[in-house]
Amino acid sequence: MDLGQCRYVVVEGPIGAGKTSLARQLAEHLAADPLLEEPEDNPFLGRFYADMPRYALPTQLTFLFQRVDQLRTLAQLDLFRRPTIADFLLDKDPLFARLNLTDDEYALYARIYRHLELQVPTPDLVIYLQAPVDTLLARVRQRGVRFEQAIPDEYLARLADAYARFFYAYEAAPLLIINSERLDFVHDPAHFRMLLDRIANLRGQREFFNLGQG
Repeated sequence: MDLGQCRYVVVEGPIGAGKTSLARQLAEHLAADPLLEEPEDNPFLGRFYADMPRYALPTQLTFLFQRVDQLRTLAQLDLFRRPTIADFLLDKDPLFARLNLTDDEYALYARIYRHLELQVPTPDLVIYLQAPVDTLLARVRQRGVRFEQAIPDEYLARLADAYARFFYAYEAAPLLIINSERLDFVHDPAHFRMLLDRIANLRGQREFFNLGQG
């Protein structure tokens, strides 16, 4: 795969996987436009982590509206725009909804989702970052984002499992699954070069990358 020819690349993964950092780095490397989630702009998020049943629905709908608004620019992607590197995949939005909402709330969410879903381009490549739950938790605690400190350990474990099940069945675009436990793409240039090498040698629709793997 020629990464330089890709128009739309998505980096995904649960909280603490490092998707935003890698998306920024790839965007800089490719002179691409970063398209990043804006959790700090969701006024319900901090309250959600403190009281999930009460604030799950407004939190989820706010994120849905944000993501759809951000992706409108890709609905008419043309050859003259710079490539886009995103740190979220709209297809995974229902994953959070199914995890956090009651059945009645999810039915309402699903109706809204169907009305808002855009015809955005299929990514040329999806990079899914995964790591053990202990690693995700340590990273979340270490980076010290205030509203993230209230995330229950059990919730992050359920979220990581939901991501694994989602991408196990994902077939819409070429998928590179990365175990990021021992990889630091931001601070270790050798790791980033290894990733670029791995992408350049992609041959199948679904491949895996671990440290030390060629």
